[in-house]
Amino acid sequence: MTAAALDLSVGAALVLDDVEWTVERRDPHLGRVQLVSLDGARQQVTFQFLVNHNRCHSSSRTAATRANRGRQPKAPGDLTPSRRALAELRMAHLLEVQTGYRSGDPLRPGPGEPKPEYNPDATTLTQRRLAKVTELKALARPEAKLLGLDKISLRTLVRWESERRASGLIGCADDRWLRASGGHPSITEEVREAIHAVRAETLHGARVTMRTRERKIHQYVRETFGPDTEIPSYNTLRQVWQEWFGPGGSRQRYARSAELPTKGGHVLVHRPGQVVALDTTVLPVMVREGVFGDAVKVHLTLAMDVYTHSLCAFRLTLVSDTAVDVAMVLRDVMLPLPMRADWGEEMEWPYPGLPASVVGEFAGHKVAGLPFFAPETVTTDHGSVYRNHHLVEVQRALGCNILPARVLRPTDKQIVERAFGSIRSLLFEQLPGYTGVDVADRGAEPERDAVLTIGEMEHLIATWIVKIWQNRRLGEYAPSWDPGGDHSPNSLFAASFAQGGFAMEIPSPELYYKVLPEHAVKKIDKQRGVKIRGLWYDGPALVPYQGQRSTRGGARPGEWTVRREPRDRRTVFFQDPFSHEWHTLHWTGLPPKGQMPAFGDARVTELLKRVERSGLKPKSDDELLPHLLELLGSAVPVRQWPTQKKSQRVDFSREVHQAQAAAVDRTGLPEPSSGIGGDTTQERPMPGWQEKARQVQGAVDSERRRRREAITFEPQPPPPRLGHSYRIGNLFALPAEGDEPLADADLDQEA
Repeated sequence: MTAAALDLSVGAALVLDDVEWTVERRDPHLGRVQLVSLDGARQQVTFQFLVNHNRCHSSSRTAATRANRGRQPKAPGDLTPSRRALAELRMAHLLEVQTGYRSGDPLRPGPGEPKPEYNPDATTLTQRRLAKVTELKALARPEAKLLGLDKISLRTLVRWESERRASGLIGCADDRWLRASGGHPSITEEVREAIHAVRAETLHGARVTMRTRERKIHQYVRETFGPDTEIPSYNTLRQVWQEWFGPGGSRQRYARSAELPTKGGHVLVHRPGQVVALDTTVLPVMVREGVFGDAVKVHLTLAMDVYTHSLCAFRLTLVSDTAVDVAMVLRDVMLPLPMRADWGEEMEWPYPGLPASVVGEFAGHKVAGLPFFAPETVTTDHGSVYRNHHLVEVQRALGCNILPARVLRPTDKQIVERAFGSIRSLLFEQLPGYTGVDVADRGAEPERDAVLTIGEMEHLIATWIVKIWQNRRLGEYAPSWDPGGDHSPNSLFAASFAQGGFAMEIPSPELYYKVLPEHAVKKIDKQRGVKIRGLWYDGPALVPYQGQRSTRGGARPGEWTVRREPRDRRTVFFQDPFSHEWHTLHWTGLPPKGQMPAFGDARVTELLKRVERSGLKPKSDDELLPHLLELLGSAVPVRQWPTQKKSQRVDFSREVHQAQAAAVDRTGLPEPSSGIGGDTTQERPMPGWQEKARQVQGAVDSERRRRREAITFEPQPPPPRLGHSYRIGNLFALPAEGDEPLADADLDQEA
């Protein structure tokens, strides 16, 4: 037997230790309720105390007025228009008895109100009720019966008033108007089985009409239960089908996806970090990339906490995002956002219960007013960037679960979809270079209107989130425990401190290396180091382990682990097995002097394919370097860069921005030439494409200089004087046996 639920709404009566108490006030976000007894005594207890108390139950007086009728509570929408008008008339009479005015508001009096017999200043409540009974009984019998006021008494008015106070307008309605539905007696168990069988059969096939479903129901009943089984009419079957399965106006593939079984059922989100929605969209604003200055479109990846509606992390990626970018977004959710140079004190950590000085001491810097926590469940769509082995490993490293939304059901993560629309209307539409949501709505030349760079756009979005979004009123997205209150993402996060506390866990900098792709190497070569995706890497950290096998056991015995940064292939990372310190391994093909331009996985793949097509099989990365420099410099000459195709310029710019983002994620500090995460107002010494050209030209010159210096020349003796061969020998002496005379060419060479 299931225990009845304890009613703790305001005004409800309950019995505690054989004493009746009334709920005077409740604080759901604090888990407390204040009770008042009949003699005026008050006490404050918690929900947990009342639920677990053995001698606490609802009062019979409360249970009688809110008895369970085996169906959902009645609502004003259940009334027909005529019945609703009668209920409003009854409510007007009750309000006149209670306040003296039909509207219930003294500021909106009707003609001649208040009447002398209903004036609350001159009469009692019982006198006004008796006057109302006399007034209603004076009505003509047919009119009173039509209005449902033919059988009225003082007791009826008291009962209507108690129901009105408890349920509002629906309390004035007669229960006979909302009698329980009789259902469909003609739907027997045999017909019910046939309907569900036909539903399962037609769900996986093409869409059919209701007439076809009816014939299949007849066929199933005839072949399974015999031809004598009664079957209701077509109209009854159509009505039952709509009541059980809906009108069926959706497409067939959408109907199939809606019937997919869900694991765990409905999830009630009640704390920050329990569910984080993650999605990527194209930024509807054209921005300038930092290398060539071209107007490009970037992708915005957003992480939003479902409980507090906080935009806890975001990323701007050029062209498209990758699994590494998604992993870094999840890492950003766990890290406190540092204060920036132009942010004021009003944007610092504002949440009561945890001072900003404490958070800043643990983080090592001033922390902005943006929640951070360890995500438990991450909801994503079915894009390839979210469904790969690397993200599964990141999920294990971070301790969270990736929960893909149902196929063709964007409503499973509609909170982040609505957030994109809100940000577009509140921020993006006011920026120059806005492109709209459709090509037909685009301006004449949005590329020319773009003025913001990627770094400036990133800084603008971060400032807008901390200063505006986190303090914006939620409105209809208020929490379930206070639907009518004014709440913002910051206030909900602060309320969660009092509800469940806050576990402040700031991950160590080593988390950056744990979310990078992992590679297993069987042996460390003494000459070249380790080979990762076609390139060799080496460094001083590998010297003690050259030629050795790892002591690792399990599924990968004797293999070393190396982490690769897909956005910047110039380096990989190796963790020392004894000190557990991370070391940087550089590509062996890097020039010893000068700076090598950044390149990623796409450029390495193109490089290896080009070398393979040319028929070369380099023995070391020193032979790969000229081909890479040819790709970076010769194939796209520096003097022609500003006039090259936009797609080529975007590829080069993407490598630069990815390398800058990797440097920021690794060190937490921006590169001098990058505006990501730092002060974007600093002017560059030269344009980005010129800086890129200078790097490529410097790398080419450095490589040529190294190859020239590597060639050793022995000092050559000075040439002999003319006639030297004639002076050292006798022209008239005969040669000895076995000696052959010198040829003319040899004489000329000797001369």
